[in-house]
Amino acid sequence: MSNEYTLYGAPMSLYTGKARSYLNYKQLAYREVFSSLKVYKNVIVPNTGVRYVPVLKTPAGEYLQDTAHIIDTLEQAPTSRSVTPVTAKQKLVSQLFEIWGDEWLVIPAMHYRWNKDNFPFIYEEFGKVVFPNMPSFVRAYVGKKVGAKFKGFVPMLGITEKSIPAIEDWYENHVLKLLNEHFAEHDYLLGTKPCVGDFALMGPLYAHLFRDPAPGKIMHTLAPNVVKWVLRMNQKNVPEGRYLNNDEVPTSLLSLLKRMFKEQWPVLESTVKHLEKWSTENPDNTAIPRSIGEHSFTIGEVTERRAIASFHQWKVQRVLNCYYQFNGSEKPLVDNFLKEIGGLDAMQLHIKNWIIREDNQLTFSNTDILSIGL
Repeated sequence: MSNEYTLYGAPMSLYTGKARSYLNYKQLAYREVFSSLKVYKNVIVPNTGVRYVPVLKTPAGEYLQDTAHIIDTLEQAPTSRSVTPVTAKQKLVSQLFEIWGDEWLVIPAMHYRWNKDNFPFIYEEFGKVVFPNMPSFVRAYVGKKVGAKFKGFVPMLGITEKSIPAIEDWYENHVLKLLNEHFAEHDYLLGTKPCVGDFALMGPLYAHLFRDPAPGKIMHTLAPNVVKWVLRMNQKNVPEGRYLNNDEVPTSLLSLLKRMFKEQWPVLESTVKHLEKWSTENPDNTAIPRSIGEHSFTIGEVTERRAIASFHQWKVQRVLNCYYQFNGSEKPLVDNFLKEIGGLDAMQLHIKNWIIREDNQLTFSNTDILSIGL
């Protein structure tokens, strides 16, 4: 049996960038296989039942899909390079940045990819899926048709003429500005060692916002320290590092967390409420669709409509499950920290119908929440 992992993904794939960075930091032996149509047909779909990348094949022959599941699984193995902080506030902050990076930074990532001048580069990238060995002009022609499907997700994320100015202001003058200031002082979010939250940020900040030409220029101009962080996150032989002492959370992260609770958390709460209603109206459905309608969201002073992503409940459950595990002296320390960033009420979110992933599909669970492997 080989000790090598196989990562099925693509350079332009947001979540492949997250998984690759994680494997590099863990110093795990792996080979990367480009996910062409042939690979989708012969490997990914038969072994996962879905058409999403990345997929990680373990040395034991298991196929793991979804980066949160991949990291959870690999973190269970004994290792000196764990990316999960052990102290309370840092552990929660890592989880918060996971859901923010994975699910909220997708908004600027998709906007800057599909609404800016990244062509024919991005069309050539998507053309490789169909014709990986053809000349660039052929790939660009075919990739325009393939990319149209992904471009179609842009309005579903609430990216419209109305919301675009607020999205750009948020990303360029808040996200990049504050992360640039933070990474001027710290190698990673919580010290000289990356946490799960770092890898979640790596997805959108690398594959779309660093690697695509137009947003890449913006990042180099506005946030050179973020550029350095991206390059550092892609290295294979970095020292293990360590998290800050005394469960410290840098003050340079607080404004990002405050705005997360102000803008992203209401979307998560709304998703939970709509899923509860959907489950009541569809009692016989065992599989939960990826989208169940629309709801409102706000960035800056602009409110727009977007699709309700049912997967967001599975991700918010991970944050709540982390919070529920704090007891004794940990809980008042965490609660005081949450009060400071406007997140204590958010942690009181009640979920009536918890969901789990079974065979890479979402389904409701009747199991007690604290016994679910989230």
